Amino acid sequence: MKKSLSFLLVLFFSLGAYAQDLPHLKESVFKPGEVLKYKLKYGFISAAEGTLKVESTDLKFNQKPTIHLSAQGKTSSAFSIFYNVLNRYDSYIDQKTFLPYFYTESIKEGKYRRNDKVRFDQSNRTITGNKGTFTGSNQTFDLLSAYYFARNLDLSKMSIGESFKLTYFLNDEVATLGITYLGKERIKTSIGTFNCLKFSPEIKPGRIFRKDSKLYLWVTDDGNRIPVKAEVEILIGSVTLELVDASGLKYPLNKK
Repeated sequence: MKKSLSFLLVLFFSLGAYAQDLPHLKESVFKPGEVLKYKLKYGFISAAEGTLKVESTDLKFNQKPTIHLSAQGKTSSAFSIFYNVLNRYDSYIDQKTFLPYFYTESIKEGKYRRNDKVRFDQSNRTITGNKGTFTGSNQTFDLLSAYYFARNLDLSKMSIGESFKLTYFLNDEVATLGITYLGKERIKTSIGTFNCLKFSPEIKPGRIFRKDSKLYLWVTDDGNRIPVKAEVEILIGSVTLELVDASGLKYPLNKK
């Protein structure tokens, strides 16, 4: 359970993304000042919490202005007596294309430590990490940029049962994630009931997932496109991620 906790916290942050090479909205659905807070539960136990922020920055890459995205995940006070996690992720993305230029992560999980710095050269389709330079696709993301890019996708032509793929860079490896759209559904959470778009990102059995495990993700069907809930069955029990607070939103929550 120790390893699965940190793995799932990172996994859920990265699963906001639905597709590669889909047209994105010209105007972003988020703005600086937005703060989203999530809680991760193992069964009925509150195991971890995460905070995502959109921040203004004067930092430029190739003379292009950027947006600073940040996320922090940590074990809850009750769960930290068994295993302590304190992870920080930062990404600087282009204000128009939402593609990443620079990504860092600071991982503190028990006695384990990891610090990564990743540079993205989108024009040459290369990614430079701790272990050298890798070849990506024409759109390659890190965890945070994938999450926010997906919120800006134009999903107006998406059909139920349609699947898409996203290319991302994690732990010095380029990988691909497939996601299937399952339709619309109303979801009840601790902060309200939302009209949502439902997705099922692919997962691989083994390590923490069963052969028949399914991961479901619900995203608000409004101007903000915020993931409000995700749930998956693991080898022992189930894990749920739920939005518990949202502030600084660009549009009213749960309204078209």
